Amino acid sequence: MSTEPETTEDAEPGAPGADTADGAVEGAEAAAVDTAAPAEGVDADAAASAGTEASEAAAQLSEAEAELKAQRLERERIERRKAEKQGPIEAGAKLSGKAADLLAAVRAVESGEKPVATAFHEPEPAPRGVTQEPVRRPQPVVAPAAVPSAAAPRAVEAVRAVLTEGGAPDALAAQVVTALGEGADEQLREDPWQLLRVLGVRPEQADGFARAMLGAECGPDDERRGRALTVWLLEQAALAGHTALDAPALTAALAQRSVPDPDAAVQSTLAEGEALVFQDALDTAAPVQEEGAAEGEERPVRVLVGLERYALAEESLADGLARVMNSVPKEDGSAADWEQAAASATRSAAELIRAVAGHGLVLHTGGNASQAEAAALLCAARGLGLRGWAATHTPSGRDRFTAHPALRDLPDGAEDGTGTGVATVAGLLSGAEGPGRDTDGAFDLDLLVVLDAPQLDVETAAVLAESLPDGARLVLSGDPGVLWSAGPGKVFADLLAARACPQVASRTPDSGPIGELVSGVGIGELNQVEAPGKEVVIVPVRDAGEAVHRTVQLVADSVPRAIGIPAEQTQVITPGHGGAVGTRALNTALKERLNPGPGRFGGFDPGDRIAYSPAPGRSVPGHVVKADAEGLHLECAGLPVVVPKERVEQSVRHGWALTAHQAVGVRWPAVVVVLPGDAAQSLTRPWVYTAFGRAERHLSVVHGVEGALQRAVAEVPQKPRTTRLPVLLKAQAPAAG
Repeated sequence: MSTEPETTEDAEPGAPGADTADGAVEGAEAAAVDTAAPAEGVDADAAASAGTEASEAAAQLSEAEAELKAQRLERERIERRKAEKQGPIEAGAKLSGKAADLLAAVRAVESGEKPVATAFHEPEPAPRGVTQEPVRRPQPVVAPAAVPSAAAPRAVEAVRAVLTEGGAPDALAAQVVTALGEGADEQLREDPWQLLRVLGVRPEQADGFARAMLGAECGPDDERRGRALTVWLLEQAALAGHTALDAPALTAALAQRSVPDPDAAVQSTLAEGEALVFQDALDTAAPVQEEGAAEGEERPVRVLVGLERYALAEESLADGLARVMNSVPKEDGSAADWEQAAASATRSAAELIRAVAGHGLVLHTGGNASQAEAAALLCAARGLGLRGWAATHTPSGRDRFTAHPALRDLPDGAEDGTGTGVATVAGLLSGAEGPGRDTDGAFDLDLLVVLDAPQLDVETAAVLAESLPDGARLVLSGDPGVLWSAGPGKVFADLLAARACPQVASRTPDSGPIGELVSGVGIGELNQVEAPGKEVVIVPVRDAGEAVHRTVQLVADSVPRAIGIPAEQTQVITPGHGGAVGTRALNTALKERLNPGPGRFGGFDPGDRIAYSPAPGRSVPGHVVKADAEGLHLECAGLPVVVPKERVEQSVRHGWALTAHQAVGVRWPAVVVVLPGDAAQSLTRPWVYTAFGRAERHLSVVHGVEGALQRAVAEVPQKPRTTRLPVLLKAQAPAAG
């Protein structure tokens, strides 16, 4: 089965122009007064008669004289200014306030006198304290456009011309600009293989583009091709969850891509700074020289090559976790207070509270029921005066955790978790949710409990660790049996394997037939469970067509009629996006049955269920509200989201059917898991465990893989990932034993 991985002003007073205008007005008024005055000794009547005749001429004469006088005054002003500039300037003659004080102090120092006391005196800074940020729910979001800058339209057009010249689809222009940045068109001309930087472009497509651009100069031994393929392979490895690759595996993959000298390609990539190389000891606990080894023999090392962003993230994460483990917890209650809080909790919750009382970092493992223990810990910590917060992977996970009875008694409880101290990881990091940050940029809290911890990739985990203040406690809680993060790394699994901090395993089992089934899968057993209320139903199918038909029938008719759960609360989960029974095929069939429509906006209609991906590897369920010139209007987790038209195709999918990776962190009243025959090779125990565990009240399994399901549960573990975190942790933190 093919699968998909889960951009001239008016003069103001005091200005030279204003001075000129004022001078002209003053001169005109003076000329008018002089001309209008009658001469002495002239008869009044004659004067009146003559004045009548002269007044008109005088009026005309006054305008000319006023203009001349204004010009004369302006010339005099200009001459005075020139003379002032040429003469000596009395420094500080027109200074006042702070500037005058500073000048006086400088002159006092030069003359040997005592300077003015206030001249160099800076005001006392305000007392340093915590900046209290208001707690707030995420606001309506407008998804960013694919092209980020104002200059992008011209850049896109330039890239489009280059793509057309090389025979590549011009629809990639915006993505190329986003990937390569400024001067993307020139970069493509100089190195056509840079097209591989665009997600989804294959090496053979980049080779074809390079042949069209370079002609006879293009060849498989081109150094630029070797570098581009090296980076592309490392990016593909990151999509598969690896933070680095073994050097032999990387060179072997380059050889498969017809690179004549893979070692030279890797060295060129390293020399250009596009990747980093690491030498990690295979066994950091082994002595430098073993008994019987030749003198001077070095400890065996593992040579890894990785992209800088993930290498730095892992190192930063290891540093941050070591700081948390080694920092002294803040004064937040006596040992007796902690013990009293533990004594009033259940057995597993009490063990967790005691571990957190004396350690900066604690790992907590368990299924869905174990979240009650994390809730008890948060409640106890807040009762002791700690600023405690919890963070979940998804908004629905936040709402579900907030509903735990232990948190309902906290003051100022709220449905969005603000009063009970519950946020999402994304909202916590962005500042849209959570306690805010102090003046040092750290979270304003004393305890952070991260739920769904297996979903943390190295970059997200590194930012969380860096954001914790000194003395704060960190608890990572989650189910180690579920699928790992969509992003690179396996942080929770690496920490469990490193045994560098206390680990508390929950003894609270998931209840009911579904909980019993899932618990068995977790230990490699596919058991038949008693389900008197039809909590678990197996629906055998023979082929792909029947699988699609029975899935639609279950969602639209059988589950609502027999179980009482409506279609909008039933989620379909299948192994991949492609294939005859992938998410695309199932969503097409479900839309036709549940919400038929023309799909006028990118295939979507109002009322469609969707999965919105605000970032790679993160999906939020929702539904379509409307579409207009602004884009596609969605409602996700109760919040409005507007997705611009150019981003709809890459960030919005229909959501009646999801993959298990998309469904992690979310639970529904009813789930239909579809296992078509062509999915047998892709099934693993964590996939089955994750998919089955998404159901709360009812689970239907459309079963078409025969014995492959039981073999996957018993024998097929999670695909391994290459990471450096265990080695980094062992080098920085002593084992807890």
